[in-house]
Amino acid sequence: METNNKKISTSALAKTMGLSGKDLFSKMQNAGWIERKDDVWALTDKGGDKGGEYTNHPKYGKYIVWPELVGSFDDAEPKEEKKKKNKSNPVISSSALGKKIELSAQRINSLMSELGWIKKGLKGWNITSQGESVGGVQKEDYRTGVPYVCWPETIIENKAFELSLKEIRGDLSHAIGLTVSQDSEIVSFRDKFPAKLRTADGHMVRSKAEMLIDNWLYMAEIVHAYERKLPIEEEMYCDFYIPTGKVYIEYWGYENEPKYLKRKEEKIRLYEKYGFSLIQLNEEDVKNLDDVLPRMLLKFGVQTY
Repeated sequence: METNNKKISTSALAKTMGLSGKDLFSKMQNAGWIERKDDVWALTDKGGDKGGEYTNHPKYGKYIVWPELVGSFDDAEPKEEKKKKNKSNPVISSSALGKKIELSAQRINSLMSELGWIKKGLKGWNITSQGESVGGVQKEDYRTGVPYVCWPETIIENKAFELSLKEIRGDLSHAIGLTVSQDSEIVSFRDKFPAKLRTADGHMVRSKAEMLIDNWLYMAEIVHAYERKLPIEEEMYCDFYIPTGKVYIEYWGYENEPKYLKRKEEKIRLYEKYGFSLIQLNEEDVKNLDDVLPRMLLKFGVQTY
């Protein structure tokens, strides 16, 4: 299975981690990944080991890019600061967290993976930049070397975690509450385009294009969800979600409507803010799904046929 080798600028990486560009540059400098030379940022050998490399852009010139999952920044903080931080916000294992909310460690890890906070490794779990941004800490079993992630006890107060926890527990009152509290533009959009078309796997969708996409995924035996709420604090629903690869699919079908275009821009902004993997489809793509989707999905490690 292929891995996602996409590399992004330091500023773009900062957005996915919920940091300002200035803070991330400072962390990387403290960690010895970059250094200041002639008033520009230069990549060090240590930064190269972390996957950093130079790229040239016809407009912006030469700059450094990084893997989207660049790894832990524990070494980017002064030791004394780390000690203070860890002491004021202790972390616990998934097993200990599970005991607090009556879930197994396996279910906790699955939930964290669904949120995009950890990724499954060959053995154990590896933290993502999003996981670090909410206080997760990468650990390693000293006996086996298997990686795992610990979490601050306060993670149960995180809104995205709380919403996902209610979903997997089947809290119907929560689901009803979401419908009531949605943004008025989203409600009006759903009222204007009700889900009346039934797909091959039983989903009710809002357009022929969505039906074709859903049917394609079903026939390709790809597990998918329709109109799943994103695991973020903002109210936002994707068109399709593929758990394998953690990939979201959006079909943009009403390009001539100002309100729709505004909604599209806002959704793209949120995808970029949280660093989620996104496939964007237009009307022409839907006419060529057999050519388009296998190639796009493979970029995120999802194989078809």
